Parts: sequence; structure tokens; C-alpha cells
Amino acid sequence: MCVCICNFSFLAPLPGRTRLKPPQDVDVDIVDETFTLRWNGSLASAGSVTFSADYQIPGTVDNWTELPGCQHVTDTECDFSSLEMNVYEQIKLRVRAEEGHSTSPWHELEPFIPFERAQIGPPKVHLEAEDKAIIINISPPGAKDSIMWEQDVLSFVYSVVSWRSPSGVQMRNETVYPSFKIYRLSPETTYCAKVKAGLPLQRNAATFSPVHCVNTTVENKLPSPENVQVALKGQDFVLTWDYTREDVTFQAQLLSAYLKKIPGSYSEKWAQIQDCEHVTRTQCVLPRSLHSKGIYFVRVRASRGNSTSYWSEEEKFDVERLTVIPPPVVTLKPAGGNALRVHLGAQDRSAFQHYPLTYEVSFWENTSDVERTITENGADFLIPHLKLLTVYCVKARALLEDSAWSRRSVFSSPVCEETGPGNAPRTWLVAVIGAVLAVPLVVYTVTLLMRLVNYVFFPSSKPPATIDEYFPEEPLKNLLLSTSVEQVEKCFIIENVDIVSIGEASRVSEDPKIYNSQTSQDSGNYSNEDENSGSHASEELGRRETVTDAL
Repeated sequence: MCVCICNFSFLAPLPGRTRLKPPQDVDVDIVDETFTLRWNGSLASAGSVTFSADYQIPGTVDNWTELPGCQHVTDTECDFSSLEMNVYEQIKLRVRAEEGHSTSPWHELEPFIPFERAQIGPPKVHLEAEDKAIIINISPPGAKDSIMWEQDVLSFVYSVVSWRSPSGVQMRNETVYPSFKIYRLSPETTYCAKVKAGLPLQRNAATFSPVHCVNTTVENKLPSPENVQVALKGQDFVLTWDYTREDVTFQAQLLSAYLKKIPGSYSEKWAQIQDCEHVTRTQCVLPRSLHSKGIYFVRVRASRGNSTSYWSEEEKFDVERLTVIPPPVVTLKPAGGNALRVHLGAQDRSAFQHYPLTYEVSFWENTSDVERTITENGADFLIPHLKLLTVYCVKARALLEDSAWSRRSVFSSPVCEETGPGNAPRTWLVAVIGAVLAVPLVVYTVTLLMRLVNYVFFPSSKPPATIDEYFPEEPLKNLLLSTSVEQVEKCFIIENVDIVSIGEASRVSEDPKIYNSQTSQDSGNYSNEDENSGSHASEELGRRETVTDAL
């Protein structure tokens, strides 16, 4: 009998080998503080297939950690909102399918920052009604202690879409504070609204809240004041309004604008305005404490006996934008001849006398229309480089640029002043004296230079007077000439000389004049100037030889 032993190991998967495919279309949805991991598991085999996910914080935790709420789930999504994380740091996720001891390869997602991917959920909305208005109270999206928006609660802006029901015609779409009032509606009418939140500096997607509706009430017997305004009159802020009924009193309230950014109702945060309570006129003066930076809201209501109107529309005003900067007071004084000293003072009781103002200053000659403009940070400065003894006019205006916008006053009235004479006469005198003294020096210097040039390059050919007495100018020139170009010297004729004795000849040789004449080099060539008489030449030659022998 033959026994056959067969290996059926091919019927079961080898260890480490899998026939499961990884999940597909994996994505993460984040709305407020809710985190959901979703995928498509249709390619996995039916039956007992589960899914598990891990997470990793790049650069902080290199190993993979099980993602809470996403282990061995049978659905194609899981909620991992319980994971404690920094929503501003990157995170990596991966997910795989599991069946028994078999697992698919991991499907790994690209790293992402939760805050950038998060969507802004719908805010919570509550409506209240008056006779001609509805109040919309808005709470920020997410939970009260949301880890996603905890730093942005005061940064949310809210867009409101409202309409009259049942027409559905949209009335407005505007950005509002967390508590907002829509005015000028009809009594006993249904109005609806929906709201969504947004972050101005972010691109997070946002969703609208569900639609909320409310009915306005019956018209109140006492109407609300209208046309509420704040204006600057002199140095005071004056609150005014319109009202047609008589025998009523008014009261006004004030609210700082920043309080409106805080979520929730602010009805208890309005403050009664001093001197604006139980007034019978349609105006009152706001306190001087408002003469500073700030944005405020004011509202007014009327009272008659036990009847009270609803509050008027809230009027927003900015102290800085309403306050008019007064022009400075200009004072001029001459300074240093060609300059003017300018002093800019503040008007009495000016609300801006302690503000960091800059000044735009224009100045011009009194006889010209050409203006020059400078900007100065101080109130006391010089305008230099002006003409002497000239009338200049100056005007100035104040600039305030320490807020979100720039404001400026009107120009002051022109102030004129003449510049001084300076040091011009003394300078002119010094210049004239210097010029007078410089002329002889220049002439003397030029003369010396000309003599030096003539001496070096054009030396005189005339000998000294002691030589020139017996020699003409021409023989000395021969000293400067080479022998090849030496000129023929004229004869020196001594007339009426008798033959002298040897003693006399010795005496004659001591005569400087005769000695100097003899020391001149004689070429030995002689010529008679009188060429008409040959005998006269012979006679003169004989005399010369006699004198020579005597010497």
C-alpha cells in the first residue's frame, strides 16, 4: 500500500503576505474642534475587515502612535477629536485594512496643519424682536473651550443675511458685531436671518447657521428718537437728535465700541451719560473725558410719564475723526541775517496741544507767489538761506499721523517778517581792502617772474657799463656764439695816440679802461668802416701797430 504525503500549504497565505488592499480616497475633515478621518473601503473583502490608523508629529515624535478613536473600526470613518495636539503644528496620518492576522499596506497622507485645514462651523444665533427692529445675538462657532478657535474668539466677523418672510426677498448682507440690531422694519411682521462667521486674515471655509425667524411686536405708543448725531461745536462734543412729540424727556447712553466685540449680550454695559438724563431739549453735551482716542456708540430714548420708547438707532462716532485740529499760531523773528526763526504755538484750550504733531510750513517772498514747503517735527525751528533785507511770509498747518488715518488742520493766517542785514557791509569792506592790497603784490610778483624768465631764457647781451663804455653791444654777443658762427668784430680805433715810452706804456697798462679794452679777444680781422679812402685805412693801421708795440 502506497502512502502519499502532500503539502497543502499553498492553500493558506504565507506569513507576512497579504491579499488586502489599502484604503483609498483617504481624507481628513475638520470642522471647529471635530476631527474626522474618512476613506473608501469598498475594495476590501466583505466580512470581518476592520481599519486602524496611526499618527506622527514630524520633527517631534519619529515613531508612529496609534490614533485614538481609530483602532479596529468597522466603518469607513473615525473620530479622533480626543487627540491632544497643537493645531498649529504639522501632523501625519496613515490607515490600513485588517482581516484576522492579515493587514494591507499603509495608506499614508501628506503632512498637514490642522488649523489651516479646519472649516469654521455655523455660529449660534438668537433673535429678539421690537416693534420696528430685530436684535441678533451671535455666539462664536465651536465649543466654549474649543482648541481650534480659542485664540480667535474676538477676531471673528459675522455676515448676516436677512429677509422678510414669506417673500424671501433678501434685505441685506452685511458684516456685524456679535450683537446687532436691524432697524426700520415693520411691526407685526416675520423676519428671518442666517449668519456665518469668518476670520479676516484667514482663508478657512465657513458655513451658515440654520435659518432663524422672529415676529416684530405691535407698534409702541411712543416713537423712538431719530437722526441721532454727534458733532464738535467749539471744543465740546454735542449729541443731537430729532423728535416731533412734546412734553417728553430724554436720556442718552454711551458704550465703548470694543465691548461690542465681546460675544454675548451687552445691554447691561451701556453707561448713562452725565448731563444727558431727563433733559427736555433735543441735545446735550458729552463729557470732556471723551476728548481722547476712542470709538463709541450712543443711543437715546424718550419718556412721558410711565411710557418709554424703544432706544433709537445706535450712532457710532470716532473721537479722532470728529475732532478738528486747530491751526497753529505762527510767530516770526529774524535770526542771523539770512534766516527766520519760526515758533508754532497751540491755540488756547486746544484738545491737541499735547499730541505728537508735525507741521507743514509754507513760506514765500512777499513780492512773489512762489511758495516753498517744508515739514518740521518740532514747533521751534529756523528757515535758513533766505535773502537779506527781504520780507518773507509764513503759514503753517498741523498734521496728526499717529492713527489709522492722517488728519490735518487748515492753514494758519500768513505772518510776514523782514530778514536782517546780516554781515554784508563788513564783508564788502574786507573784500575791497583785500583787493586793493592784493594789486601791488600781484604786480610785484608778476614783475619778478618776468625778470626771472627773461634772465633764464632771454639773457641780456649788453655788458656792464664799464665795458660798454669802450665796447659796442655787438662784440659781447660773440661770447654766446660758437666759433663757427662768430661774427666779424668791428675795429676799435684809437685816435690821436702818440708813440710813448716804455714807462708811459707801463702806466697806461695800469689804466683799467685800457686793460679792459685789451682783454677783449681779438680775432685779428679788422675792417674799415670808411671804404672810400684806402690811404686812411693804412694810416690807421700804422697807428694801431705803434700802440701795440708800446704796450
